[in-house]
Amino acid sequence: MDDTLTVAVRVKPGASRARVGGRFDGPHGPALVIAVNAPAVDGRATEAARRALADALGVRAAAVSLRTGAASRDKLFLVERPPSELPGVLRRLRDGSAE
Repeated sequence: MDDTLTVAVRVKPGASRARVGGRFDGPHGPALVIAVNAPAVDGRATEAARRALADALGVRAAAVSLRTGAASRDKLFLVERPPSELPGVLRRLRDGSAE
């Protein structure tokens, strides 16, 4: 098993409620939508998205890091040492499939 997993994310800052789920076909391919309360100021939305992604995937926040997209809504995050079931969890969150 690979020791990292790359996750494409579309961040929606300033949302009325935080939510992880849904699909956005962005520049990095199918992306998981993460809505966060934090504004897109000084990296606050990116940090909120990083923590929300870790929570949704059931991994430590320290295991999730930003790879690209610091100033963009479209980001790539790296998840270190992902559990083997993580790709399925990610697919369900992104695509809503009930496998």
